[in-house]
Amino acid sequence: MPGGRRVAAVTDARFDVAPGECLALIGESGCGKSVLASALLGLLPGNAQTAGAALLGDLDLLTADERTLARTVRGRLIGLVPQSPAAHLTPVRTVRSQLEETVAALTTTRGRAALRVAAEAAAERAAFPADHLDRHPHQLSGGLAQRAATALALVGDAPLLLADEPTTGLDRDLVDRTADELRRHVDEPGEGGRGRALLMITHDLAAAERIADRVAVMYAGRIVELADATAFFGSPGPRHPYSRGLLQALPDRAFTPIPGMPPELGDLPDGCAFAARCDRATGACAAPPPRGTVACHHPHVPEDARA
Repeated sequence: MPGGRRVAAVTDARFDVAPGECLALIGESGCGKSVLASALLGLLPGNAQTAGAALLGDLDLLTADERTLARTVRGRLIGLVPQSPAAHLTPVRTVRSQLEETVAALTTTRGRAALRVAAEAAAERAAFPADHLDRHPHQLSGGLAQRAATALALVGDAPLLLADEPTTGLDRDLVDRTADELRRHVDEPGEGGRGRALLMITHDLAAAERIADRVAVMYAGRIVELADATAFFGSPGPRHPYSRGLLQALPDRAFTPIPGMPPELGDLPDGCAFAARCDRATGACAAPPPRGTVACHHPHVPEDARA
């Protein structure tokens, strides 16, 4: 940063995603979710530094060179549904031409007629209407642009799909439809019968509840809880106070906001970053929270475990 200041945008992120599984990474805006996605795809700005490992099979994404990322990873091993899809579509070309180009680049399909058929099949898979294929991005609604971006992401039949806020700006019906399309991609066997995995980065807890197998909660650049989705959204519920606060802030629950504001990533405390907003905080929270599935000194304990 200017003046030599450094910001730890994501710290000590530890998780895995298995074939046939959807992991939802949730948290407030600015907590580091999209930075983590950019790191996995080698799309961080030039002044960023990474450490550790991010393994996709035997390939470490954090140490892979740009040639490997461009020719082997992006589109082929990791499909990306980006934030703000309309901004990522080429504005001067039709959706059909962009789909045909992607099919030609990522598959063995050749010939004008075959590419046309494959592009139309990709659009149908993402519920993109065939009569809109010859339109330019500026002629599409937000929902249609989202479906076009999803169609492009699915072309390469990648073993990992990374969907970064795939439902932002959509109405509830389109949110549900988009989420279901992503879940269907995970559940259907890929080429050669292999399973696919989905990492969905979202602040939409309803969409996460609809399709996720597990949930990872991020706060101030750290993953503070990893949990089974059924237990997280149902009973016994989340164990980290921040996770519980996220759920209680939903309109269909208590509709109670979490007090205060997240800390600046450039000025994080030595201990728990959530302590200043937490009604369970004690002097112990001045020390870093323990590692594990719940990064908290005072996690909520299920009633049966307490008994």
